[in-house]
Amino acid sequence: MALLTCENLSLGYDGSAVLSHLCFSVCAGDYLCIVGENGSGKSTLMKTILRLQPPLHGRIVTGDGLRANEIGYLPQQTVVQRDFPASVREIVLSGCLNRCGSRPFFNREEKKLAQENMEQMGIAALAGHCYRDLSGGQQQRVLLARALCATRKLLLLDEPVAGLDPKAAADMYAQIWRLNREQGITIMMISHDMAAALRYASHILHVGEPLFFGTKAAYLNSEAGKLYTAGTEEASL
Repeated sequence: MALLTCENLSLGYDGSAVLSHLCFSVCAGDYLCIVGENGSGKSTLMKTILRLQPPLHGRIVTGDGLRANEIGYLPQQTVVQRDFPASVREIVLSGCLNRCGSRPFFNREEKKLAQENMEQMGIAALAGHCYRDLSGGQQQRVLLARALCATRKLLLLDEPVAGLDPKAAADMYAQIWRLNREQGITIMMISHDMAAALRYASHILHVGEPLFFGTKAAYLNSEAGKLYTAGTEEASL
């Protein structure tokens, strides 16, 4: 059964669609990369899945026990967000807010979960440090630990390596890969890095013209795949 299904979805603002007739489903354990040109609707799709804005048409259905508030999200950072004056522990713990309900404090279980996720991301020693004093790679690990506090099923990642140096980017990709392969967490990731998309993804959603959804192998043989992967080393593998 699919974790998430988009049925004849149209997305946009003020009644004007930027993406139309979108149909796809994501199953447990999938690693879906969402690719396409700037302005094609990738981030708008993420916001719609997260219920931050309604679709213009169609619907999004969750299944296999996934609730709408059990989706972990790692947004693309702005300059202001990178300068946020909070501790690493505080930011990671904030990923547990949906678990609190009306309770105005974090319980022992939530604090333990935050600690486990900081350890998993290799940032436990930074728990008391100010987020804005960290490197870009460390900040992304903090945000990934935060997202993991919200879910054990589905992570939405919006350009998770944007602005990182090559080593930090490779480390982040490896961490996401391990979460998918070793822990079975389903990944939906927006990426402009076609080489990485072809290396790690099980499925590709190409938004824009032409629209495509399917396995990585099918994408490489599609019109969209042939157009956008020309010259990409992994496309020949």
